[in-house]
Amino acid sequence: MKRSFNRSQWFLALGVVALTGCTGTSEQASEQTSPMPGLAMVDKVCSMCHGLTGESVSPMFPKLAGQQKEYLKLQLADFQGHMRNDKIGTQYMWGFTHLTQTQISELADYFSSQGPMKADADTPDARGELIFRKGLPESGVAQCSSCHGAEGQGQGRFPRLAGQHAYYMIRQLKVLQQTEQRPRDGLMKQVIHSLPDEDVVSVAHYIATLGAK
Repeated sequence: MKRSFNRSQWFLALGVVALTGCTGTSEQASEQTSPMPGLAMVDKVCSMCHGLTGESVSPMFPKLAGQQKEYLKLQLADFQGHMRNDKIGTQYMWGFTHLTQTQISELADYFSSQGPMKADADTPDARGELIFRKGLPESGVAQCSSCHGAEGQGQGRFPRLAGQHAYYMIRQLKVLQQTEQRPRDGLMKQVIHSLPDEDVVSVAHYIATLGAK
């Protein structure tokens, strides 16, 4: 379900245009007295990829519905400061350099207050469940539930995983394993560095079955 390069670039360009007043030159930003409110950004920009309530349809884009507020704030701040530099993140999110703290808070408040993301699948992956709940002690892989909660609900800076797109989860786990493009997530990198590819797929598919049906 990958979109073409041209369509992707169109989405990015439209998002940047819609953010007039909070993106652009530093001089323009300093002259702007009334940046676009967070709710207006949701309607005009965020919803194009993440859905109006954060329940994205495309597995390329993460679900944000019911995500932990603190986690959302941290990730938006990282995009604002260009700390997250994975390929897809830079393609879609680096235009948000001039987000204000008020906008970040409003966006985090909005998406965290939505109903939790819905499960994508009904059939659990037994291997994925084992890793999620017990880890692989012989390989130094801790159980996911120790940080993300027994039902993948997350807490604080640890994100909600339950119901997230499996494709998105696989891609992010590989970014964490193989690159330094998510500098804030060093702990996760340590936990999953030895997780085999097939187990990455299994745990991602199990996580997608958690949460509301």
